[in-house]
Amino acid sequence: MDMNIELIKNAIPLLIAGAGITVEITALSVFFGMLIGIIVALARLSDVKVLRWLGNVYVDFIRGTPLLIQIFLVYFALPSIIGSRVDAFFAAISACSINSGAYVAEVFRGGIQSIDVGQMEAGRSLGMTWWQTMRYIILPQAFKRIIPPLGNEFIAMLKDSSLVSVIGFEELTRRGQLIIARTYASFEIWMAVAIMYLILTFTVARLTGILERKFDTK
Repeated sequence: MDMNIELIKNAIPLLIAGAGITVEITALSVFFGMLIGIIVALARLSDVKVLRWLGNVYVDFIRGTPLLIQIFLVYFALPSIIGSRVDAFFAAISACSINSGAYVAEVFRGGIQSIDVGQMEAGRSLGMTWWQTMRYIILPQAFKRIIPPLGNEFIAMLKDSSLVSVIGFEELTRRGQLIIARTYASFEIWMAVAIMYLILTFTVARLTGILERKFDTK
């Protein structure tokens, strides 16, 4: 089977644009996921029983259900509740952020619990509140230790973001589908899409390694 190189060359600009959207979705989702994750992690470590229960329910539900179903809930089910259509971009970012938040929460929780309990006791003995000790002593140390798993979460979300193509959002995978619908060149286009995902994930893995060495997370 001969590959149509000219067709691939013509498709590359569209696929690169789609890859840019994929990176944007991933970056925003992991960013908001980190904000959610920190809050949920602290809730799960809290002495307040209700907060721990809410945090556990959130993590168990999100990790126990497919991202695809979560996208459907936001894009198709939410409009029936709020009475108005949900924008595809909003649905994509919201669903992916909520999904990422559950996994990041576990990453942060593990990172915080890996810090010696004496650090908290030392901070409190200096007159700092629980939150001040967590913010200025515990979290900075925990963040250095969770760089590798955060990098893995970014890579996982980079690949899982392809699922938003089911709601018509034109990221990399959806761009590939549209090109194939016009050219019928399934093999060439899907190979090009796969290679672009490989380049993106390889780049993130290398950047994660650089950060890990910079912060000496060993």
